[in-house]
Amino acid sequence: MNLRKNSGFTLVEMALVLVVIGLILGAVSIGKDMQRNAEYKKIKQKFVDQWARVYNEHYDRLGYLPGDIEAFPTMAVNGGVLTGAALTAMQTNPTSVTANGTALCNTAGAANPDLLSEAFATAGIEVPPGRGIGNESRYVYLDSNGNPQQLNICFQWRSPNQAAGVGNVMEIQGLTPDLARFLDSMIDSRVDGDTGRFRLLNTAAGATADWPVGNNRNAADSADVTDTGQVIVVTALLRMNQ
Repeated sequence: MNLRKNSGFTLVEMALVLVVIGLILGAVSIGKDMQRNAEYKKIKQKFVDQWARVYNEHYDRLGYLPGDIEAFPTMAVNGGVLTGAALTAMQTNPTSVTANGTALCNTAGAANPDLLSEAFATAGIEVPPGRGIGNESRYVYLDSNGNPQQLNICFQWRSPNQAAGVGNVMEIQGLTPDLARFLDSMIDSRVDGDTGRFRLLNTAAGATADWPVGNNRNAADSADVTDTGQVIVVTALLRMNQ
């Protein structure tokens, strides 16, 4: 009678099985991280960097910023919407202006929903494709739970008397915390939400803030996110060179 045939796994065999399972799970996790980092790099290079490129190209080619006044530039994004005393103040002493400028965006349902794209089109500058015609300022990606998230880009002049950013900025809406931290490390070589060119959009003047540590909050930021829930998103400001 062969007693070994009826015996169970030995401790050594069970340990080996657990090690193999651990290696497989580790490889899957590493693979997901690598895939996500590759997508984040693509977002920076193919979307954020390209919008920064066309912004700079507009200034280099025309000598004024998108939406500004050609004859007497304010050096503020969308300065062309200013009139009267507000226009005079911006052209003579921008530091005296206490309110942020009107953002230049593609806004669904607005009177002119493609305002951002048209500001570049009239200058003969082709913008990044984004989600397609009429949605060039938008980009869809998957968060760490596999749910779709949408980035949206606007440009704006922000007063030095307001929080989070001084001067002309690119506003990037719809960033998961992980993506925001990744972009911050690529742009500023450090990860903190309240210094450098890439910052978290603060809500109060003088407030300090940092990116959430990870994708661990739900869309309402009221509880820990489940492994299938929608991850919370934040808005960042990228300070432009002009």
